[in-house]
Amino acid sequence: MLLDIFLPELGENIAAGTVTKVLVKAGDALKKGQNILELETDKAVLEVPSQHNGVIKEILVKAGATVKVGQPVFRIQQDELLTSPVIPAKAGIQKDGPPIKTFGGDKIESQTPTAAPVATSAPQTPFYMPVRKDVHAAPSVRLFAREIGIDIAQVPGTGSGGRISTDDVKAYAKRIITGGAAGPTAQPSLPNFSKWGNVKREAMNNVRRKTAEHLSHAWQAIPHVTQFDKADITELEQLRKDLAGEGKKLSVTPFLVKVTAAALKRFPQFNASIDMAAHEIVYKDYCNIGVAVDTDRGLLVPVIKNADQKTVLQISDELTVLAERARARKTTIEEMQGGCFSISNLGGIGGTFFAPIVNWPEVAILGVSRGVMEQVYAEDQFVARLMLPLSLSYDHRVIDGADGARFIRFIAEALQNPGAI
Repeated sequence: MLLDIFLPELGENIAAGTVTKVLVKAGDALKKGQNILELETDKAVLEVPSQHNGVIKEILVKAGATVKVGQPVFRIQQDELLTSPVIPAKAGIQKDGPPIKTFGGDKIESQTPTAAPVATSAPQTPFYMPVRKDVHAAPSVRLFAREIGIDIAQVPGTGSGGRISTDDVKAYAKRIITGGAAGPTAQPSLPNFSKWGNVKREAMNNVRRKTAEHLSHAWQAIPHVTQFDKADITELEQLRKDLAGEGKKLSVTPFLVKVTAAALKRFPQFNASIDMAAHEIVYKDYCNIGVAVDTDRGLLVPVIKNADQKTVLQISDELTVLAERARARKTTIEEMQGGCFSISNLGGIGGTFFAPIVNWPEVAILGVSRGVMEQVYAEDQFVARLMLPLSLSYDHRVIDGADGARFIRFIAEALQNPGAI
């Protein structure tokens, strides 16, 4: 019998992706768990495995195509049904060809036509990536929100424990339409630029589009304040060179990660998120720090997990691997999730100070610019010191200005005393 393989759920709020590679060809014998597609989503490139054994009869997508969750991507010949549990799935009457049966969320085309259509139920597809645990909603509610373009993480839940219902999603969508909720701001029409010269249009890639959406949301949702400071890293620079050793690269960023982890322990309000629906502040006992990586597709922020439990050299090694994976389009969604705080280091490019946007749902971000030699007045004389510009943006709803100043001073003083790191 013929079996259509559908694109499974890829993760929370991921409705589609772009096919970057088709990893199999027609006639291949397919094994369950074998990767069949390489798919680029908003932030990561995923390899999608098959849920079934069989022989590929038809490939229904090609590189460059955008594929939605639940869309058929392959058709295989399968001799017998697998023993995995049957999940009710939506099926319909096929106008041309044999009727449809369902199996494991996929569609099976029978070789023997029958007269009656199969009963329908809510569509479900196998989950490839885990859903976020802090959003309480049934799969049908998540699907409904996704279909009408609502980020379910933004919907206040009125059920027990903040559980989100379909009515909650509808009410939130209505508030957006009527201006009662923080929805996307309508953009005025662009002028006709061609009146002044030649122009060309280029579609945003997935990373750029998602970055634009995410930063727009963060900017609208968070009242930002940015605090600036400088750290004397003259001694740190010597320590960095000593630790680097021959042939080994060691940047300032691992030191920043280590110091920031210590600062998050000292100032827990910076290791938090705000739940405005419940009017609660969520404090985190773990310490995961995202580090922005510049790639040819745009900005990615892989996360170093449990940074407070690692040495500077361990952080450096892990950061090197994560950055290489990001630039090679191998970053997984899991590597991008779970961040508590972000660091954006533009020192390798240049500039003096910038105001980074907080990476929602975090409440603060540290921006780092290029260190420069400056004349610093100390002990009744000017001395040359290597000074590192720091920029701390934070959510003023949960962090007061005085705490912002204390936090960035803590980081600056720790960098100035590298022996304590």
